[in-house]
Amino acid sequence: MDTVDVLVVGAGLAGLNTARLLAGAGLDVAVCERRTTLETGIRTTGIFVRRTLTDYDLPHLGPAVRRVLLYPPSHRDPVELLSTRDEFRVGDMAGIYARAVQDAERAGAQVSLNAGYPAKATRARFTIGADGARSTVARRLGLDVNRRLITGIEEVYPVRTGSTPTFHCVVDPRLAPGYIAWVVDDGEHAHVGLAGRADRFTAPLPQLLHRFRDSFPTPEPTGPVQRRGGPIPVGGLLRRIISPQGLLVGDAAGAVSPLTAGGLDPCLRMSELAASVTFDYLRSGNRYVLEHYDGAALRRRYLVRSQLRRGLSLVRRPGVAEWAFGALRTMPGKALAKRILFN
Repeated sequence: MDTVDVLVVGAGLAGLNTARLLAGAGLDVAVCERRTTLETGIRTTGIFVRRTLTDYDLPHLGPAVRRVLLYPPSHRDPVELLSTRDEFRVGDMAGIYARAVQDAERAGAQVSLNAGYPAKATRARFTIGADGARSTVARRLGLDVNRRLITGIEEVYPVRTGSTPTFHCVVDPRLAPGYIAWVVDDGEHAHVGLAGRADRFTAPLPQLLHRFRDSFPTPEPTGPVQRRGGPIPVGGLLRRIISPQGLLVGDAAGAVSPLTAGGLDPCLRMSELAASVTFDYLRSGNRYVLEHYDGAALRRRYLVRSQLRRGLSLVRRPGVAEWAFGALRTMPGKALAKRILFN
């Protein structure tokens, strides 16, 4: 049986970045991923926000998006939000994952696809769960698991619209209860999807997505259409995300904005903290080091967004959403929307 310092379970962005940092620090790191290829099973839209674009050098990004349109259920009189800066870029996640694997392997990590967990041939001093919203590592280590989830579906395809890159967000509880439907058209690719509370869906997700496409103007594909989706944690960062045997990172730790469901920026930043704490703990053997990875303290940053998430979940009827847009069209309403989406 092979023995490694750290076993990272899951070859998403959080897991691969953590593996790269730990291997670069001199630890013996293995990554196991149950998928046979990272081009399949993608769970994220791939929207990177301005903070991420400023702080990280990311490949395979689409054109910048500075314009957001917010629509009520009727689609009438949308709220337009414009920024003077590049607020979003949508990444080609398959290409980004491939680059992340290369970077991790160059740093010295061993990345194995089609490799399940627990790995029968590998023993680790420490295990890092980067295995998604329904983490197996969390359960095996006795850590917290995500209880509040929304479920999403999305179609991605190339386009040649030549239009101003725009992020369209539709609030309609009939299609996306507790969340939104969306179209991101950056002139090169379109992302058309929706997500919401599974207990409130009125039809299967593919059928709801078809209804959305029929009711909202979407770009025509100029190439193959890829479908993706899955669960998204929206309960905020979990409290118990570390033990002397391992820790959780990314979606497994609930490191997703409770309101916007954006998780790419938190997963990158959290992976840096996870790598630092793991290295210090394995080098020193001092359990007090683990306190620096305290989910209960870190989750305070999500408090306001968690409250707004509860408010969004209360919108069950189209008429309520239409009424709320009256407040959103005011100057304070637009300022709040910009603060949420652009910060």
